[in-house]
Amino acid sequence: MTISVNKMIPISQPSITQKEIDYVTDAIKSGWVSSLGKYINEFEAKFADYCNTKYALTTSNGTTALHLTLVALGITSNDEVIIPDLTFVATGNAVKYIGANVVAVDIDEDTLCISPEAIKKAITSKTKAIIPVHLYGHPANMEKINIIAKEYNLFVVEDAAEAHGAEVNGKRVGGLSDAGIFSFYGNKIMTSGEGGMITTNDDELYNKMKYLRDHAMSNDKRYWHTEVGFNYRMTNLQAALGVAQFERIEELLAKKKEVFNWYQDGLKDIKNIRLNFQKNGYKNVYWMVCLELIGYDEIKRNEFIEKLKKKNIDSRPFFYPVSDMPMFDDSNTPITHKIYQRCINLPSYFDIKRKEIEYICEVLKELIKC
Repeated sequence: MTISVNKMIPISQPSITQKEIDYVTDAIKSGWVSSLGKYINEFEAKFADYCNTKYALTTSNGTTALHLTLVALGITSNDEVIIPDLTFVATGNAVKYIGANVVAVDIDEDTLCISPEAIKKAITSKTKAIIPVHLYGHPANMEKINIIAKEYNLFVVEDAAEAHGAEVNGKRVGGLSDAGIFSFYGNKIMTSGEGGMITTNDDELYNKMKYLRDHAMSNDKRYWHTEVGFNYRMTNLQAALGVAQFERIEELLAKKKEVFNWYQDGLKDIKNIRLNFQKNGYKNVYWMVCLELIGYDEIKRNEFIEKLKKKNIDSRPFFYPVSDMPMFDDSNTPITHKIYQRCINLPSYFDIKRKEIEYICEVLKELIKC
């Protein structure tokens, strides 16, 4: 091995420049440090324009964005909501918060996103919504999903927490359904520390979500509340960071693609692995570089992760199937269960250097051949 590193290469870390420091400092100096201030309005306006939607609504995080959307859509206990079995647990938790039933279905083996065919098979008289997740930066098949939703009169809420800027046939995610939700957690493509956003073109839905987000306080009678609401607001400090990051979004996305290309070049001659897929007509934003170790099981994958760690390379396993967790119902999802066991995410943050990826690729080649 011709390259070496002396410290751990992390799986992710945010890119903070002087722009972010200046905007947050400005928010602090303004005195507007809580849920009012110019940066909140600016962040919402810019993000709505980016997603080509009429509205964008900031929230405290991506999970609250999803919960707030489901409540505002009127989904209640005993309703069923279809989600992919391969997703971060927040997708299922938000459904559970409202007492609805999670129906976890299988994924497409290439995109890793929810399978439209599996959705259709899972629909019952109790089904009220579908939450396609644009997993690891690749969009779900929104054309087919929207056709199914229209046929059965179902709501569609895009979980785009990991897919800022991803596209389907030139149209950005977040504007391809009844509503879209985004996360700005510290490891996302762009961050506000914690924070989320809801995008929609629906006037009634937007006004309902905005109302519920602030404890359902009356617009005409201050401190009068007509129903149970939530404190799901973003602070002006978070929004200042978000605006600064948003102004760098094309730079951040370009680096994600460049990092993926470095991995692709470094691993092009290795057999029995697969990196992120991109479907024709779709734009994958490569939030996380995904490595599929074909033929591995969960034990062998975990051993592989430990070997990488000993070489100062951080990595992480894919999400566990939602249906395997004790608070959710079992589901027959063979593709999900095959994929999660043999896939890992590799370091892919903005400031990673090509020489570090070259080192990672050398280690991967060495370990895969063992």
